[in-house]
Amino acid sequence: MKNVLTVLLAGGVGARLHPLTRNRAKPAVPFGGQFRIVDFTLSNCINSECTRIQVLVQYKSLSLVRHIRQGWNILNSSRGEYIETIAPQMRVNENWYQGTADALYHNLYSLEKADPKEVLILSGDHIYKMNYQKMIHFHREREADVTIATIDVPIDQGSQFGILGTDGERRVVAFDEKPLAPKPLPNDPSRALASMGIYVFNPEILKEAVVRDSERDTAHDFGRDIIPELIDRQKNVYAYPFQDENKKQAIYWRDVGTLDTYWEANMDLASVDPLFNLYDKDWPLHTYLPVYPPVKFVFASPGQRYGVAIDSIVCNGSIISGGMVKRSVLSPGVRINTGAEVDESILFAGCSIGRHAKIRRAIIEKNVAVPPNTHIGYNLEEDAKWHRISPQGIVVVESLEQRLAPVKSH
Repeated sequence: MKNVLTVLLAGGVGARLHPLTRNRAKPAVPFGGQFRIVDFTLSNCINSECTRIQVLVQYKSLSLVRHIRQGWNILNSSRGEYIETIAPQMRVNENWYQGTADALYHNLYSLEKADPKEVLILSGDHIYKMNYQKMIHFHREREADVTIATIDVPIDQGSQFGILGTDGERRVVAFDEKPLAPKPLPNDPSRALASMGIYVFNPEILKEAVVRDSERDTAHDFGRDIIPELIDRQKNVYAYPFQDENKKQAIYWRDVGTLDTYWEANMDLASVDPLFNLYDKDWPLHTYLPVYPPVKFVFASPGQRYGVAIDSIVCNGSIISGGMVKRSVLSPGVRINTGAEVDESILFAGCSIGRHAKIRRAIIEKNVAVPPNTHIGYNLEEDAKWHRISPQGIVVVESLEQRLAPVKSH
């Protein structure tokens, strides 16, 4: 894999996850207690021996850049291995990135300097396990110009994805980005073949495509513009079927792009038998782990069951001091005080839940101190006066300073 350059697109605004993306890019949003969303794609890269990685950042990238610098300095530069974060440099014009294809166009200089045999293009905002080596071998065996990773999805969800049509050799003969009426699989009318937003390109094909796209009035998007145009020009575009490394019966690939899907995926991790396996020693998940003391449970009262956590993930530095936690995810450094109850909730790093407060089906932002005796998630009409409520009734709690901060985007 030494001849493969990986380009990870990590500049997305993540508007549907607002307010969790008010001050951070979507790939930097915490997930599973101690991880960030981007960690899963980067871990796939390391486990696949793809160790020349350029991370293209843009929107509110400070926390993402800091996280990668602190947690991902694990490669050997003397062997040509690296993870570089690249901000918009305005090499070709004075605009910010206008789309995924435009981001590559702006960084053709960096791509050419790397001189790769193939370019692996990834998104930094999905949760899954995948060995990219297998996809690259498939690409080479087919002598493809472009290879697209694909997954079967229910037909009623097909309008959320790019939908492919293929021939018997897995060659892509049609591509429709987010169609209103998705084309079903030939052997299963209930499902459609969807793009995962993962591509392997031959460098010369990629360069030609993004340069040509830059000269046209398009959305500058791979799915909407680049792939259909390459198919029209009869390039060798192939579909690679996703092979899950999660070691579970059901295939796991999640876009945690809304507050509800984000909450559901975290709740799965806290379940007795989660769909996504965090504990596979053969597929380690890397991240930045700041130094914290161990977890501590104190002041448990017989008969009251306080000072305990049940069916939950509790990260280092957390103290459950006479409180009760059920079916929840606690990030590092969380404090649960006497008599407090937390149920089906996600607490970001440094949160403090005051005495006798009750939190249910909520996401509590970083460093928020919930006052004593506060009830959140029990009266959504009242909660809506102060907090963001998701369509499924998940309450997102920010600090007053966070709520008043101006929101700016490029």
